[in-house]
This record gives sequence, structure tokens and C-alpha cells, in this order.
Amino acid sequence: MALKETAKKKGRVPLVIDAAKKKIGKAIKKSKQKNLAVFVDGPNILRKELGIDLEMIKEVLDKHGNFKIARVFLNQFASNKLVEAVVNQGFESVLTVGDVDVAMASDATEAVFNKAIHTIVFVTRDSDFLPAIMKAKRYGKETIVVLAEESSAAALKNTADVVIVLGA
Repeated sequence: MALKETAKKKGRVPLVIDAAKKKIGKAIKKSKQKNLAVFVDGPNILRKELGIDLEMIKEVLDKHGNFKIARVFLNQFASNKLVEAVVNQGFESVLTVGDVDVAMASDATEAVFNKAIHTIVFVTRDSDFLPAIMKAKRYGKETIVVLAEESSAAALKNTADVVIVLGA
């Protein structure tokens, strides 16, 4: 209070106090955001013809919460450049031999039981992850699906709490 009165007497606005209030307000708002577990179906989403990149995915999900788990699932045919690009965007790359969907659904189901995670996010083009989404909802997690195009994954669109279409 004394600092504010001194600033008023000298005819200055207490800019330092206002700036501090803004920073504290942003920090509190950020800490109240939900924690996200994001699972990206690499072979289905990271295709040249779709024109979708991880930066775009991060942008659309940023308002929904903080990324606590961010994984891109890739098959054994993924190039070293793609793996490097995934890591450079702040995602963990998970290389699988065989079906990417099984590994991704398994990891997502494990995240359902992580108390620090509030929201499970699937970035895909198909409905293979419907059982994992239903499990997440059953255990009280919010679910988000990020789809590449409007016509993809009707079952996911009708089940998830939030649907985001990137190609729209």
C-alpha cells in the first residue's frame, strides 16, 4: 500500500504492480488448466496429402490444457527425418513393429488410470480407438478427438466430448 501511495504522490501509475498482477493472474489461470494426454496416430495423420503437422495439432489443443503426455505412434517404416521432426516438436516418438493402433490404444488406456491426467486426446482418421475412448469416459476422463477431415471416424465424433476437425 505504501508503494502505491508513493507512486500516486509522485504522479506515476504503479506499472510494476499492474504487471505483477497480470503475471500472477496468467500463472493461476495456467495452473487451473486441465492436463492432457495426447496420442497421435502417425501413419494416418502425418501424411503429405493431408497437410497436417504437429504444430497445427499443438495450436488447436493449447486452449484445452497443458500437454503432460504427448506421443506420436509410428511404424517401423518411419523415416529418421520424421522421427526427428516429432521430437523437435516436443512429442515423444513411439516406434512399433506391427499395428500402431494396438500400441496407441494400450498407452491411452493406461493414461486413463493416471490421476494427473484430466483429458485423453486422440488424433486420428479412423474409429479404431472407440473402445479406448469409451473406457476413458467410463472412468470420468474428458475425451477429445482431433480428426483430419469432416468425413472421418463417425463413431468417434458421436462418442467424444469434444471433436475438432483440422481440415474444416
